[in-house]
Amino acid sequence: MVMHVPAEARGDERGALLSFIEEQRGGIRRALLGLTEEQAASRPSASELSLSGLLKHVVEVEQGWIARAKQEPPAVERDETNWHETFQLVDGESVESQLAHWEKVAAETEAYIRSVPSLDDTFPLPDQPWFPPEGRVSVRWVCLHLIRETARHAGHADIIRESLDGKTAFELVALEQAG
Repeated sequence: MVMHVPAEARGDERGALLSFIEEQRGGIRRALLGLTEEQAASRPSASELSLSGLLKHVVEVEQGWIARAKQEPPAVERDETNWHETFQLVDGESVESQLAHWEKVAAETEAYIRSVPSLDDTFPLPDQPWFPPEGRVSVRWVCLHLIRETARHAGHADIIRESLDGKTAFELVALEQAG
């Protein structure tokens, strides 16, 4: 898992953006190393967040934004009736199955970002009250949004993991490299 993003090859903005997305994915994956399903689902703070819930959420968010960029519906539609399920594993879902799904989503993200004619290409935002009417965003915006979203939750994951067993990101990197 990436810990440091090297400088991009001259002019490879897509590669740089994809590398930063992958770096943040690694933070969430590392936070799950060596945990049982029960530990990953536990909520050691006043927050409702768990590591397995964060994992599921970032996978859904990434898949959903790439689908929207392709002007396809997300695999899972969320509204106020099922929003809570984006942060918890249900119906036989597991950390392992979510990680495997994320690998596929990440590959689709990379293929799409590398295939679009321009990062300046835009697509319409969904007709939902939290988006501006007739709003549009670029493919570059989606990449930056995925970096921000994943990084935000990677930070949450660091705190949750440290609350569970005291392991910090540095210790998890060593654990990852050893195994």
